[in-house]
Amino acid sequence: MVAGELVQEHLRADTGAPDDITVGRKEVEEEEGKRLETRLYRRRFAVLTVFSLYSLVNAFQWIQYSIITNVFTQYYGVTNDKVDWLSIVYMVAYVPLIFPATWLLDRKGLRLTALLGAGLNCAGAWLKCGSVSPELFGVTITAQVICSVAQVFILGLPSRVASVWFGPREVSTACATAVLGNQLGTAIGFLLPPVLVPNTPDDVELTGHNISIMFYGTAAVSTVLFILAVLVIKDRPPLPPSQAQAVLPDSPPEDYSYKQSILNLAKNKAFVLLLISYGIMTGSFYSVSTLLNQMIMACYEELNAGRIGLTLVVAGMVGSILCGLWLDRTKLYKITTLIVYILSFLGMLVFTFTLDLDNIYLVFITAGILGFFMTGYLPLGFEFGVEITYPESEGTSSGLLNAFAQIFGIIFTLIQGKLTTDHGPLAGNLFLCAWIFLGIILTALIKSELKRHNVNMGADSKHLQALPTDCPGDCPSKRKSNGVQLEPSVSFSRETSL
Repeated sequence: MVAGELVQEHLRADTGAPDDITVGRKEVEEEEGKRLETRLYRRRFAVLTVFSLYSLVNAFQWIQYSIITNVFTQYYGVTNDKVDWLSIVYMVAYVPLIFPATWLLDRKGLRLTALLGAGLNCAGAWLKCGSVSPELFGVTITAQVICSVAQVFILGLPSRVASVWFGPREVSTACATAVLGNQLGTAIGFLLPPVLVPNTPDDVELTGHNISIMFYGTAAVSTVLFILAVLVIKDRPPLPPSQAQAVLPDSPPEDYSYKQSILNLAKNKAFVLLLISYGIMTGSFYSVSTLLNQMIMACYEELNAGRIGLTLVVAGMVGSILCGLWLDRTKLYKITTLIVYILSFLGMLVFTFTLDLDNIYLVFITAGILGFFMTGYLPLGFEFGVEITYPESEGTSSGLLNAFAQIFGIIFTLIQGKLTTDHGPLAGNLFLCAWIFLGIILTALIKSELKRHNVNMGADSKHLQALPTDCPGDCPSKRKSNGVQLEPSVSFSRETSL
């Protein structure tokens, strides 16, 4: 079975102070007789924080229009579907751009990719400040397109940041925290716009003034975070944080092929199943988030839409962190992913049938349950993908997962939006429930192989060599992966916990 390739950045960072607890920790590669030193640096927390914060602002800009759809339709004189497209464009832009973005991440490293994300996010925020006029809807569309391009250089980075900066006992928690920033941005996007831009249909000037406050505030914060990203984010620490990173080459081997990398992933049946199931779940979350305003206003007042959205995402943030901590402790990737998927399905069913019961408190509770599991699933998919595709580039696997999420998000949002408009929220939500049930079946079929975890545990360390392969074709006794060779492991190929 082809295990995949691994490409690492072209330079090592030369700054950062090592953690007192882990300085001096060394491991031995028995076959080569080398001592592979691994360290954890305090700088990793700064990198994670800055990345999470500008990811937060990007997510805020994604949802800031759709949660007050009625305000923007009145101000710009457009229909609901045009405002919906200000959110959908995030998904549309991601699909064609993910391949050049992941290629850039593999060839040029984490720093350049991160700076592009933070910089474009800042540029889009400032352009929005110039769109505050009823006749300038085209300008705000252009600004949102720029922000959507920035997202391409953001969404696929959590697993890369976690893998190259954090140790094996904290990598899943770090990935969950990186995803958490994006979720927190969505939560703030649900909460702040209805407060900053209340519905004032009789006073267009006041509406424009309120929109300006929101846009200028976002631009100022984006600028500060871009400067911090320039100062803080590096490609990688001077020494790798884990054995799984230590045995990999620091730069792409001469025979590296990005096209072959994609083909290797396409041949990985477990990863293909994960692609579809992850796309279904995350696409459902995108659809619910985009259409929440319309669903809630069909039954309750406008301000509650933001509050319910906040409840949904904050509960998901808690779920993300708890799932990350659980994975770092148990490494039960498949069973955890499957259980969370099933509970998300049940949460969606309960939310669907309680939405129109005229009990706002019940809606808050069911939305919290749905958010806890549905958004708590996001880092699970990232980390599970990295495990079953190691030593594949984390950026490539995460990028493909996000691409499928965007594709399903576009399809689900358009169909659910049409169903909600024509037949009400019940029909649209039942449509999502059917797809999530299919995702449960696909998740159950995934064959789990924890390749990265096995290396970190030392099960395969004596067989790993970060050397270019000389085999022109398939090697009979070794698994070949685009410049990195992995010899077969007899006893640790499947998920340890199962």
